[in-house]
Amino acid sequence: MSDAVLTEARGRVLLITLNRPDQRNAINSDLGLALVAAVNELDGDAGLTAAVLTGAGRGFCAGMDLKAFLTDGMPKGFNEFLTGGARKPLIAAIEGFALAGGLELALTCDLLVAAKGSKLGIPEAGVGLFAAGGALARLPRRVPYGVAMEMALTAEPITAEQAHEYGLVSRLAEPGAAVDVAMELAERIARNAPLSVAASKQVLRETQGRTEAEFWEFQAPLIREVFTSEDAKEGPLAFAEKRAPNWSGK
Repeated sequence: MSDAVLTEARGRVLLITLNRPDQRNAINSDLGLALVAAVNELDGDAGLTAAVLTGAGRGFCAGMDLKAFLTDGMPKGFNEFLTGGARKPLIAAIEGFALAGGLELALTCDLLVAAKGSKLGIPEAGVGLFAAGGALARLPRRVPYGVAMEMALTAEPITAEQAHEYGLVSRLAEPGAAVDVAMELAERIARNAPLSVAASKQVLRETQGRTEAEFWEFQAPLIREVFTSEDAKEGPLAFAEKRAPNWSGK
């Protein structure tokens, strides 16, 4: 894997770090492809339950590398991550800023943890573009419509504190502690059965706006997968034996 993205397994949690600090972790093809590889590592390893995505240096991510965009066009791998995300839970740990495509990376995650004072925004209109990486669909689902519209049209960011009030950020951290707080959250998630966690994420994300009948239809194959798994036997057995379960992810 390219050193534009670093991965470190910490128990059942994978720490994924965007690693272009001298470029404010701006997204080029090298980073985009490495990020997709990191997600494949997460989803392909039965020993991993969740991941924390963060950025090296002073901030999370400043968005697309505009200099690279002028010569190479859209960065490879970027759209694949934005549209596909990960099957397992992803938590964004934001320090400093998550702007433009950087915020869209965070919105692809399931939960956001942000350090107080961090800036979150979609300033693309100020440089002749618009937020085409999912923010215009995802932001109005997670903040009030008027807030999303103002962010898009003014190109002005909101603070982590405001984002927390709106429900976009689930947990605030002191500056410098976003990864620690996100890891605590991820480790709590990782105490649960991996298949159960992944299925819960999928149902919550994919059934928004569906009818109740469509909800039950969508959920049915996941019930068969999870309720017949090895972990579905291990959980009740561990409960009966009054011990911590030994999840296999199978």
